[in-house]
Amino acid sequence: MTTNAYQETEPSLSEVEAFTGPVVLDFGNEWCGFCQAALPFISTAMAEHAQIPHIKIADGRGKPLGRAFKVKLWPTLIFLSNGKEIARLVRPDNTTTVRDALALIDNATN
Repeated sequence: MTTNAYQETEPSLSEVEAFTGPVVLDFGNEWCGFCQAALPFISTAMAEHAQIPHIKIADGRGKPLGRAFKVKLWPTLIFLSNGKEIARLVRPDNTTTVRDALALIDNATN
């Protein structure tokens, strides 16, 4: 499941914990300036790892998944391997940091 736009419907925490393999959760919003600024870095790195699902979640007050992961700032990327958090990036400002985090979850499941 890879999404291009931030989705209002989010998976439950139990669904996330049941994911197998690498997955990236991307918490933010379309109108967020920080999210827009980070988009080129995230998109470039994700394109190099097209096999890794990238789930963009529209976060906000009262959204349970973002609260479960203690998301405070957008965008926050949670890099999971088999449902467990391996890495986290908050407001990435370059492609290399996103690539490095992707390599961690890609390697963790291989």
